[in-house]
Amino acid sequence: MRQLRPHLVADEFIARVRSQMTSGFRLAMLEEESRVCAVAGFRIVENLSIGRHLYVDDLVTDEAGRSQGFGTAVIAWLDETARRTDCLQLVLDSGVQRFDAHRFYLRAGFAITAHHLTRKL
Repeated sequence: MRQLRPHLVADEFIARVRSQMTSGFRLAMLEEESRVCAVAGFRIVENLSIGRHLYVDDLVTDEAGRSQGFGTAVIAWLDETARRTDCLQLVLDSGVQRFDAHRFYLRAGFAITAHHLTRKL
């Protein structure tokens, strides 16, 4: 997760995860030979525009293990988890600068369906 969120020191990461877990946030990892290859942070949520869906807050494959199928395996697991929990969609946001991630998500069957806008307070 440090590769995706390098600004978070360990204590802050743990505190944020624990806080988010009170709202249903979960972490899943893919491990091979005692090495973490990919991590996903996600939650099951419901809103008026989509209905019940699995929202992926964070998804990262270790840089040394990219293009080896780990990301695809995590997406497949998230998809199955979404179906098993009666979700209608699998949803995520991706930073505008993450072109490799965008290609990966489009190849994995995702579609660009919205613009995510933010306003700092």
